[in-house]
Amino acid sequence: MPDVLPRPPFDPELGVFLTAMHERGPLTLTTDMLPRMRALDLTEQALDDRLKAHGWQRRTLTVPGYQGAPINLAVISRIGRTGPATCFYTMHGGGMMFGHYLGNLDSYDDWLLVHDDVVLVSVDYRLAPEHPDPYPVEDCYAGLLWTATHGDELGIDPARIVLVGQSAGGGLAAGTALLARDRQGPPLFGQILISPMLDDSDSTVSTRQIDGVGIADRAMTRFGWTAYLGGRRGGDDVSIYAAPARATDLTGMPPTYIDCASAEVFRDETVAYASGLWHAGIDTELHVWPGGFHGFTSMMPQAALSRAATAALATWTARLLAGRPAADARVG
Repeated sequence: MPDVLPRPPFDPELGVFLTAMHERGPLTLTTDMLPRMRALDLTEQALDDRLKAHGWQRRTLTVPGYQGAPINLAVISRIGRTGPATCFYTMHGGGMMFGHYLGNLDSYDDWLLVHDDVVLVSVDYRLAPEHPDPYPVEDCYAGLLWTATHGDELGIDPARIVLVGQSAGGGLAAGTALLARDRQGPPLFGQILISPMLDDSDSTVSTRQIDGVGIADRAMTRFGWTAYLGGRRGGDDVSIYAAPARATDLTGMPPTYIDCASAEVFRDETVAYASGLWHAGIDTELHVWPGGFHGFTSMMPQAALSRAATAALATWTARLLAGRPAADARVG
């Protein structure tokens, strides 16, 4: 069997973006590139001005992370709102190695920040390879514990915490949910896993299909898993909290929205995780967006496929906030 397999086609509208990107030459990720890729792509003042223009405000708190080390939480809430709100506790993407907890916050505009009675908390977890497993997921869990026990200060209802993550953040959200279950931690109201990075094995069909094409291809994800796990990548000594695809029992998980694209490296592990949730009887909605590449909603938000994906997430979120999770799992 060839190592590189035929893949599903890219959506024509999205393919224009990929063609332009590939014409710039291949991106080979190196450790030397990480400091630049970790930098916030706008000033904090510009971020705050944008939020204020939409009626939102930010404050940043320093709280204990893993082993008591300080980490930051950004708290974003509607200006002037009162009373306990649903908390969306978010983990940024970036292959476990880069990204920024204040970056890409505009990706919440069209599905989350359309609701007045929510508070968004973004955790600044520490990054590999300087802080490999278990630092990132344990930082996320420590921040969750602090958030759940400071509901009055944050203006949230600790019984209504939703974990949110995209890509590596999706893997961390899934791992944090498993930690909360196994340690009898805060109850979770829901979880949103967008193209989650779950499986360190490099063994799925989609990893071989998305090799040298698209965004976050096989080489980049192997680089990220190696930064996170070192020589343990793909071996027996990896926990379900680091690589949630290894979990064989997903009972106790909250209602879940999970999606991916048909032409991305994380497709098969996402679909398998949704199946594991269904097997455990968890209310789960799965979407596989045809022709999408990894991160297409962030990189081409106005594309028709991106608008459809954002609308589906917005519908699920509104239903959850209204206290009406889906009665049956859906595949769309």
